[in-house]
Amino acid sequence: MPHRMKKYNTVGELLIDYRKINKLSQAEFADKLNVDIRTVQRWENGATLIKPEKEEDIINETLLPYQLVRNLNASVPIPTYYDFNLRKYSLSQLTNRLPDAKWFKSHLEVATKRIRTLDYEIDINYIVRYMRFHKEISKSLREVIREAARLLPEMNLIITDDSGYYSGHSLVFPLRPEAYERLRSREMNEQDLTVKDLIHHKKLDRPIFFGFDITADSNDNIYYISSQLMRYVRDKPNQEYIFCSIPFRYDNLELNEQLGLKIIWEGERGKNEYGIEVYPRFQEGSFRNYLHEE
Repeated sequence: MPHRMKKYNTVGELLIDYRKINKLSQAEFADKLNVDIRTVQRWENGATLIKPEKEEDIINETLLPYQLVRNLNASVPIPTYYDFNLRKYSLSQLTNRLPDAKWFKSHLEVATKRIRTLDYEIDINYIVRYMRFHKEISKSLREVIREAARLLPEMNLIITDDSGYYSGHSLVFPLRPEAYERLRSREMNEQDLTVKDLIHHKKLDRPIFFGFDITADSNDNIYYISSQLMRYVRDKPNQEYIFCSIPFRYDNLELNEQLGLKIIWEGERGKNEYGIEVYPRFQEGSFRNYLHEE
């Protein structure tokens, strides 16, 4: 898959692309931020920088990564790559793509203190807003996320940047075998999952972990959150488990394949209402071979 991150040199370039992708006029964008249209025009043409208090408003409204906006909204901007489809940034073209799985394993013990368990309402509210670009979260799915965080806090996580802003998350559901079989056979869509489809994984001889959504705003952060998940399953005394997922993004698919998951079925390829490419595929397996092979 070719590089798709675009290099941004100014915050104005970034805002122009954000408006185009979201089909917003300057007036509509200004209204959302409670500023006048001339302010948006000055930001976009580089006549003025965004004030700190409005910078935070922009991050909360657009859900763009804090570090991306900070890099570009400076008197001497730091050029930064960004992909609106993957919603990931990079400081150089060299780090646009995920490193291969061997690199992940060789650095598996490198952790960060920026990861924490899901704080129910505050985090779920933000995640639901963030995920709308890829997955619509119904009221019942919110309950599933809440219950999964209670049953499996070790795998339902938030990662923040050094300033405490959201940078990514992992949502992993401990499934009942019946729900897993229905997802695997395409008798049920992941949007149809309910709280009744969950079970504490310790009640099963062969736990089933469904990676509902694992994402981060940069390859560094996706490494940290993925590594924490892998360390958790590696350190479980019972290594008989199934990890399954229906990734929509090609970077998640590629990583899953390298980690040992196999494709069971492929859905229809297309674009959603935001113009983002979606290509659902059901993958399953475990990370045992990956983690224990020399």
